[in-house]
Amino acid sequence: MACFCFGQEDATKTSEIDSLKTNLKTEGIVVVDTLLVSKIAINPLAPSKAAFYSAVLPGLGQIYNKSYWKAPVAWGAIGAGIYSYITFDNQYNQLRTAFKKRRAGFLINDPDIPETVTNAQLERLQNGRQGDRDLALVVTILIYALNIVEANVDAHLKQFNVEDNLSFNMELEPYLDLNPITSDPNYGMALIIKF
Repeated sequence: MACFCFGQEDATKTSEIDSLKTNLKTEGIVVVDTLLVSKIAINPLAPSKAAFYSAVLPGLGQIYNKSYWKAPVAWGAIGAGIYSYITFDNQYNQLRTAFKKRRAGFLINDPDIPETVTNAQLERLQNGRQGDRDLALVVTILIYALNIVEANVDAHLKQFNVEDNLSFNMELEPYLDLNPITSDPNYGMALIIKF
């Protein structure tokens, strides 16, 4: 088994110059940092705060995230759901009252419901409006929950790092090690790559 080691000694013994005490600009050496790392402060409570604001008042979490155009969309969607629920509930109550009057033997006396409608038709219309009302309530609750989730996700994505330098981080550091056998120092530079 053969082991080859190569080494080189400096034949000329010159006085070494301390690079820390030397002005590199006067020597004509320019050091440029090509890798500038800017750290963005991350607020870990921002997503939960945005979700809380949207839960208290829909659209407020979007305003907190500075996505101002999303607040009227949230208000319009929830407002449309509430309007649908109220409309279907009023129609259901109107048909329910007419059905109760007809079953009791009275005239309906409602301009929106003709007297020629049978009890079976009133019951079918009433059940249909009840289903529409319940569906509008479920959709409104889902839109409200989506408003909260959207504010939370948007706050998380605002903290996501989207810089051009995402693939890796390189650092160049001085390296000093002592040879354990001869106690001679080994000098060098260490290139550290972090993915």
